[in-house]
Amino acid sequence: MFLLLTSVLLTGCSTIAVEKIKDKADKTLDVLSTKTNIGKNPRDPLEGFNRAMFSFNDTVDTAVVKPVAEAYRAATPGFVQTGIGNFFSNIGDVWNAVNNLLQGRVNDGATDVMRFAINTTLGIGGLIDIGSAAGMPKHNEDFGQTMGRWGVRSGPYLVLPVFGPSTVRDALAMPVDMRGDLWYYKRPMYIKNIGSVVRLVDKRASVLDAGSLLEEAALDKYVFFRDAYLQRRAGQVSPDVD
Repeated sequence: MFLLLTSVLLTGCSTIAVEKIKDKADKTLDVLSTKTNIGKNPRDPLEGFNRAMFSFNDTVDTAVVKPVAEAYRAATPGFVQTGIGNFFSNIGDVWNAVNNLLQGRVNDGATDVMRFAINTTLGIGGLIDIGSAAGMPKHNEDFGQTMGRWGVRSGPYLVLPVFGPSTVRDALAMPVDMRGDLWYYKRPMYIKNIGSVVRLVDKRASVLDAGSLLEEAALDKYVFFRDAYLQRRAGQVSPDVD
């Protein structure tokens, strides 16, 4: 049934529809780049705003998110953390599959579908990642990457409050990504909210060590994180349209 639905989705995503999305997105990027060119770096014309948002996010992370993540890692057994990470990663494979198929990567999309099916059934609802052990690699795709694959430019670098580093293209794609996440539809609402917090804390805990090393190595944290993000993001979009 899932393969049938994704096939129908692919069929409905015609060349004309893709071109309309690309044209509208490009026009939006042009307007934003022209009217907000307040920085000297062509990739970061919004540097003044971005630095303010970066400082805000860093303050929130230092005061709240990071201490909670450290407490979570210290108090939660490793196998529980692994299970939580696997569970939400498994949910994400559904949207990964849709985006891979929209990008024309049929083999990767099929692998995502198989991963989700195997991990959900044999992996106890996704708590155990059997798919990776069976040789099915994990993909991480989103609608921003899909738009890039369609030829939409990334636009200026943009730091979002709470959400962190992004680009104008990826910010425009974010509402679609949110609705493509199965957890978005979880009910009752309090379970969804608790799960979302646990998901955030678990993800932050998984990068505690790497984050500390990056912070120590960076002379200018903002520039370091910006350049690293843009380089990584450009590598995720193929072909390179940025």
